[in-house]
Amino acid sequence: MAKQIGASAFAPYGSPPEQSWPVILETRGWKDYRLLDMGAGEKLERYGRFTIVRPEPQAMGTRKLKESVWNRADAIFSGDTEEEGPGRWKYSGNVPETWPMSYGPVRYNGRFMSFRHVGVFPEQAAHWDWVNGKVSEELGRAPDKPLKILNLFGYTGLASLLPATEGAQVTHVDASKKAIGYARENQALSGLEDLPIRWICEDASKFVAREVRRGNTYDGIILDPPKYGRGPKGEVWDLYASLPGMLQDLRQLLTRDSLFMILTAYAIRSSFLSIHELMAETLADQGGLLESGELVIAEENGDRALSTSLFSRWSSR
Repeated sequence: MAKQIGASAFAPYGSPPEQSWPVILETRGWKDYRLLDMGAGEKLERYGRFTIVRPEPQAMGTRKLKESVWNRADAIFSGDTEEEGPGRWKYSGNVPETWPMSYGPVRYNGRFMSFRHVGVFPEQAAHWDWVNGKVSEELGRAPDKPLKILNLFGYTGLASLLPATEGAQVTHVDASKKAIGYARENQALSGLEDLPIRWICEDASKFVAREVRRGNTYDGIILDPPKYGRGPKGEVWDLYASLPGMLQDLRQLLTRDSLFMILTAYAIRSSFLSIHELMAETLADQGGLLESGELVIAEENGDRALSTSLFSRWSSR
């Protein structure tokens, strides 16, 4: 049975959060990104000036564009659709290793990576805008109060750079030294080197546990964990086994005045309800509003949408 309440309903602190599900958050693209077509287990996208074909098991319908359009793509990825092993890119013509794109005030590089990624997850734009709205609203109320955000599994940094442009102090954590390098590269490309961002290359679980011991707290938490992963010292991350413990630690990093926590999950054989119930259990006395559902990307010039990931996000007001 579907469960949905008005998004304006917030429970008081000390009680369980009001719950809203299923919620669909749709991204329709922007100047440097469009979902052009999908079908037959693949998707055709435009990133900046390049068109790209990548595997997409959830694209089970019929392609709308002609095959000749697909065949003119600048890059085509073939490989493991479960992201458990690298694949390979096939290029049409002279395609550079990186190319510039932007979202709002942030410039970033697209990059052809071995696990079919290109340096940005466009469906996350729904969260980027939501977080920036929360930051702007809070700093409008209390401009002299530091607003601290923790971004775990931060990848190439857009979810860190964007709220920092609104005035937030961001701690960005990723276990990959290469990803941290790409994030700092995007910061420099944007001319935002003076923003208050801490770039930390460390296992996320270890970092969070240490923050708990130190008694540190945050106004907002963003986490976008992989299904499986390894830390810089071989630490093993398994979403099903590791996430519940991490959420219990993260609960201790939230205060009565904290604003939000966002969890996104990709490539797992689960449902949004699973992570919704886990978040509801974690935030049982935090009040506010807990929304859960799917992130989707709307197809350009069409009425179809592609589901990309599951999410659950809590806000205090």
